[in-house]
This record gives sequence, C-alpha cells and structure tokens, in this order.
Amino acid sequence: MTQDLFRQDAYLTHCDALVTRIDERGVVLDRTVFYPLGGGQAGDAGTFTLADGAVIAIADTRKDKDAEGRPTADIVHVPAPGQDALLAQVRVGAAVTARIDWARRHRLMRFHSATHLLCHLIPVPVNGCSITPDYARMDLHMTDPLDKDALTQGLERLVTEGHALVVGAISDAELDANPSLVKSMSVAPPRGSGTVRTIRIGSDALMIDLQPCGGTHVANTAEIGRVVVTKIEKKSATTRRVVLGFQD
Repeated sequence: MTQDLFRQDAYLTHCDALVTRIDERGVVLDRTVFYPLGGGQAGDAGTFTLADGAVIAIADTRKDKDAEGRPTADIVHVPAPGQDALLAQVRVGAAVTARIDWARRHRLMRFHSATHLLCHLIPVPVNGCSITPDYARMDLHMTDPLDKDALTQGLERLVTEGHALVVGAISDAELDANPSLVKSMSVAPPRGSGTVRTIRIGSDALMIDLQPCGGTHVANTAEIGRVVVTKIEKKSATTRRVVLGFQD
C-alpha cells in the first residue's frame, strides 16, 4: 500500500521513500507525492534520485491494478523511455527521493480548481472531464447555449474574490443523504473506507462549491490566475463542452 502524501498536502514537492516493487509496469514506493491519473486529472511526472545521485525520469503515474483489473492501494510510477540501465540498478528496499515536476503539477492544480468554479457557474451534471497541463475540458449535461465571455467574466470574478479551498471529508451515509453533492455522472466517489474526501470552495456563509474529489487543488481561488474559456462546443444534443486555458 502506497501512502498518498499528496492527499493531505498538494504542495509537497518531494519526499524520501523506499521501493516496494519494481516490474514492467513501473516502480511502486511505500509513500509518494506523485498523483496518479484519476478523476480526469493527469498523472504527475518528475524524477527519482537514487542514493548514488543517479536520476530516473518519471513520465507518468497510475493507480495499480490486480490480475483481474481491479484497483489496488498501490501507486505505480512509470519511467520515461530510455531508463532501463538505471532501473536495472534499483532493488526492492532501495531508498529514493521522489520529486514531482512542480511547474506542471501547479498548472494541473490551478486548472482542476477552475473546473470546480465552472460547476458553480453552470450547476448541471458533469459527464466528462479532462485536466492536463495545457488545458482543462468539461462536458456538461445540458441543452442550453453557453456564453464564452460571460463564463470567462464569472471565472475572473470568483478568482479575484479569493475564496479558500479546503480539504474535508464526509461519511458514506452523509453522501447518501446528499446525492446532489456528486456532480460527475461518469466517475463515482470511492467508497469502502467509510468516508469520502471532499473539496469545499468558500465558507458556510458563502458556499461556492462542495463536492467529493480526490484531486490536487490550490489553497485559494486567487492562485488560479487568469483563466479563460477558449472554446465552447456542442458535442451532442445533451452535451456542451467547455474548454479552459490560461493567459499567463
């Protein structure tokens, strides 16, 4: 089982860890700051530094699966091509320093938080989401047209207002009693532990958004920066796609 340090603190950029498994799928550590692909958010990239100073490039991070394809509690770090000679030196129990590509991660955090603001501006079910370092895309279950400029202005207002984002948790029973908290039609919140991680934007006095989410986020909407709606598409009779980009 990999301890997922990023769940508690999305701003951790590195950690010391031990290798618990290495095979053709990648490298598993006992703890990590690398976020694995999930919930629409891309997996982290970065590096492992070995005890002798050698550096292994990590191109992607994924959730592990068992032989039947069911998810496990391990996180697999996928080496970049051309790392075979270095990987051959790594053994189970080896100490490494795992370091994420922070500039890339921070863009993912900013985009992910911006999509939650979209959920406030367009309060309809979400039937697809993709968060990359270059853009974020949300597919919304709706038939009404959307105004690109109005949405951009709405995002600018929420960013400028500087609302706090807070990681929390609710029980499975609380979630069952409040099904409207689940915005996604395609990704169900993970169950089984008795509690579900949440992201809240705003305060009890001025709630902007509250929903189950396992992704990484900024601490305040002001940190998102200048995010704009670059495209709105009609993907089907009941789906409108909104694409976000940054104007850094």
